[in-house]
Amino acid sequence: MNRREFVKFVAAGAAALLFDHGQAGARSRAAGKPNIILIMADDLGYGDIGCYGSGKIKTPSIDALAKSGMKFTDYHSNCPVCSPTRAALLTGRYQQRSGIEGVVYAKGPTRQTGLAMEETTFAEVLEKRGYATALFGKWHLGYNVEFNPARQGFDEFRGYVSGNVDFHSHIDGAGFDDWWKNLEKVPEEGYTTDLITKHGVDFIERHKDEPFCLYLPHEAPHYPYQGRNDPPERLGGGKKGRKAKGPEITRAYREMVEVMDEGIGRIVETVRRLHLERKTFIFFCSDNGATKQGSNGALSGYKGSLWEGGHRVPAVACWPGRIRPGTTTDQTVLGMDLYATMVSIAGAKLPTGLKLDGVDLLGMLTENKKLPERALFWRYRKERAVRRGPWKLLVRDNKATLYNLDEDLGETNDLARAKPRMLKRLEDELAIWEQEVSAGVELRA
Repeated sequence: MNRREFVKFVAAGAAALLFDHGQAGARSRAAGKPNIILIMADDLGYGDIGCYGSGKIKTPSIDALAKSGMKFTDYHSNCPVCSPTRAALLTGRYQQRSGIEGVVYAKGPTRQTGLAMEETTFAEVLEKRGYATALFGKWHLGYNVEFNPARQGFDEFRGYVSGNVDFHSHIDGAGFDDWWKNLEKVPEEGYTTDLITKHGVDFIERHKDEPFCLYLPHEAPHYPYQGRNDPPERLGGGKKGRKAKGPEITRAYREMVEVMDEGIGRIVETVRRLHLERKTFIFFCSDNGATKQGSNGALSGYKGSLWEGGHRVPAVACWPGRIRPGTTTDQTVLGMDLYATMVSIAGAKLPTGLKLDGVDLLGMLTENKKLPERALFWRYRKERAVRRGPWKLLVRDNKATLYNLDEDLGETNDLARAKPRMLKRLEDELAIWEQEVSAGVELRA
């Protein structure tokens, strides 16, 4: 099935699967232990895909998911960079609690650390619930075998543990081969994006008769900027190949996103072919905002910044029969909320004493319920940010600014002087939060 046929297929399916609480058959098929597929792009910006306004990059598969499900306009990663976002996603808690507040780099002392074994990942909770679990793609929460995903609740792991690899040679930024099969390095030929898709499709086919949780953290469109037919940039023995420059980067970036979108189409088509669509929850998002190579739409800032462009990212949820097709939500959501949501979908129980920072989104997704009012926090390097409703406090270079994002999404009108009470309230909440999440925590990265 080519891309055009896939889009027509999904459109036809969406029309046929109109949301109806009265359909007992749909309820019964969705009951029990629904499958969960979590797909995450790497450095994909708010304006990088079609349904978020991109006119340059074609993403019909992701756009079709949005049409048959729910699009988020106020979804955020927990951090504007890779490792902390993934720590929050995997643990359902602010990344500061696990000590992963910065990037676990391929070079330097952080290479020897990672997500502590004492942390309870969503994979471990679902595994105990009887789910087959797998991660195919990027880990970036520890290079050493002791931190491997296969020891963090994932039955199967194929991919790389670093922040990025050459899409063809699979060599990381420090010059090491980095392609794993569970606890061992096992070389595998192929374009990284295609391999992630291939293993995802195979996993779904092998586990079609049992509940499964499939986590597909893609590398695209993170650098190195390479399309399917581009030469490797990193070669064995420390040698260097050809690196994309100028217009080549623009072309490669577009192709990287479009190939990922094609792979997502294959994943969705596999679910439909196996008649699993009504018992499968699919969620797509990005781990942080785009670099200057991509687009964050009307948002200010880029990856690495706590301006909206650094952490407000595209996100789509699809679950035929449970999530109404073609809906959009403007409720504020963080990546760490997916943990509680997946546990709720699976009907699983949290370990005694485990307290999550994220909230369950299931009622919002399936019944359009309002989330409880809450303050949300970001901290990266010397920047801080707080959200409460439309209000955002941003602290940069020791200067506090205040924005009403409902009226000023581009963060151009500082209201700190005009709204001193709101400024003070958010500053106080930030101080309390920082003290709480940092107390007794060993900083790992």
